[in-house]
Amino acid sequence: MTATVNEETVGEFTAPTPEEVGVGYDEYLGLHKLIAAEFSLHIGAWSPIGERKPARTLLDLSNRTQDKQTEHHIKTLAMNAGEHLLDIGCGAGLPAIEFVKASGVRATGINVSRGQLAEAVKTAEAEGVTDRVDFQYGDAMALEFPDETFDSALSIEVFAHLSDRQKAFHEAARVLKPGGYFLVSDFTLRGEPTEEQLTAYLQTWHCMPPITPAKIMEMAATAGFELIQVENMTQNTAFTGELMGLLYGDRRAEIVDLYGAEAVAEMDYVIPLVRSFFREHLGSYLFLLRKPA
Repeated sequence: MTATVNEETVGEFTAPTPEEVGVGYDEYLGLHKLIAAEFSLHIGAWSPIGERKPARTLLDLSNRTQDKQTEHHIKTLAMNAGEHLLDIGCGAGLPAIEFVKASGVRATGINVSRGQLAEAVKTAEAEGVTDRVDFQYGDAMALEFPDETFDSALSIEVFAHLSDRQKAFHEAARVLKPGGYFLVSDFTLRGEPTEEQLTAYLQTWHCMPPITPAKIMEMAATAGFELIQVENMTQNTAFTGELMGLLYGDRRAEIVDLYGAEAVAEMDYVIPLVRSFFREHLGSYLFLLRKPA
């Protein structure tokens, strides 16, 4: 049944008086601060004004943040057309593909997830860039490329998974040409998490414990890299955890269909711990490094 709408009434609902509007805001001020915004109750500019395909769901919004991150990486590396990029831990391939399309470079992506590699190949085919990008199985700690192969390298939130970060830094330096740049991000630790929080994070993300920015820079220097630029990206980690927690709650029924009720019951315990770990204890730094010429 379609509602009949006019300026003053909707069915049995009568337009509120100014006093009633005020009382309503007074009564639900606390709720607004919990679910909308702390300073005002307005629709936020979640997507750029005038964008043809604006974000309409939380997942859409998350996808846009990934795009913005890749745009920043493209700008930071500032590669020239025809140069060769190595994406260490390429995920499902989108960053490498965006580098190819935006900068005219060639790209090679490696990953230990065969499922993600299959998605990467399909996406490259759909985007028509298979002549300029390839994806293959590869270990960041034992790269199967000759010395001085690549002009630049990229590794975003991959070193956190590695049992030997130092070895991976040496491998990245080995395969880069002299003067080549390496853009790498890693998770860092803030404060003192509980054992439950840290364990939940390590098991859920299949990670090693986070380390300090100073330790990351020390490892890079040991591998022969010069530090060009460092950016603290921690402001994004807390919201990422919050978003994952919200999406988990919203899509729990779908997750049960995928993994079963028993597995999801375990997730119900772990997800809040991971969410609080992201919010209170996880940092993120982005390092632009250079192999001396």
